[in-house]
Amino acid sequence: MSELLVRKAEKADLPAVLALYAQPDFNDGRVVSLEDGERLMEAFARYPDYAVYLAEVDGQPAGTFCMMRIDNIAHWGTPIGMVESVVVSSRFQRRGVGRQMMREAAKLAFAKGCYKLVLSSNVRSTHAHAFYESLGFTRYGYSFRLDPPDAALPVETAA
Repeated sequence: MSELLVRKAEKADLPAVLALYAQPDFNDGRVVSLEDGERLMEAFARYPDYAVYLAEVDGQPAGTFCMMRIDNIAHWGTPIGMVESVVVSSRFQRRGVGRQMMREAAKLAFAKGCYKLVLSSNVRSTHAHAFYESLGFTRYGYSFRLDPPDAALPVETAA
């Protein structure tokens, strides 16, 4: 494989980023519209330390991930790095792209003073779990989520 470049994605990269997320094995191929993606990229620019990253091989989009540095009042005020939305193009899978992307994410997080880098993975994604463990990530605690209530259900109000 040629050299991999990982850099912050820009507005012009949005079609490539959305194409990566449109792969059938990520969110069943569902993505936001280009217009909504542009609006979101503008919002991300206002976050204190959040970015979408694009990995390229010979100028071709090979993968993407998002990373946020989260300030933290606990743990002596040391921040946390959080990686989300990791995806590698099916064309570049099993060629070291994901490994290099996660190494770059760790390098970025630790350079920003983060005391840990965290991510979550779907409980059914056992191949991803093995991949992350091969990079030195350890299973620690539990990840929980709360989905919003069904919009069709009535919302309780105070009487």
